[in-house]
Amino acid sequence: MSAINTFILKHIRIFEMIGVVMRIFSFSLVSWLGPSSPFMFVWVFNTLDALLLSWCAILKKDRAYTLLNVFWVLVGLVGIFRSGDLIH
Repeated sequence: MSAINTFILKHIRIFEMIGVVMRIFSFSLVSWLGPSSPFMFVWVFNTLDALLLSWCAILKKDRAYTLLNVFWVLVGLVGIFRSGDLIH
């Protein structure tokens, strides 16, 4: 196992909490600001937290949370492409 994976596993609860707080922040921002939200920022931030939480779930061999968070990565990529007018 690589050194970075070992480090993450050693501190996995902290990394998971960071990912959860990131997700709460991004959805709260959209809830508070509505249509004036910085949607590209929100999608990028949300996708980064999904990547972090996916990594943690993969290392823990938690299939359900891996599937959930990989799904959010894919949703996030679509959101980024749509916010950037790369797809319609």
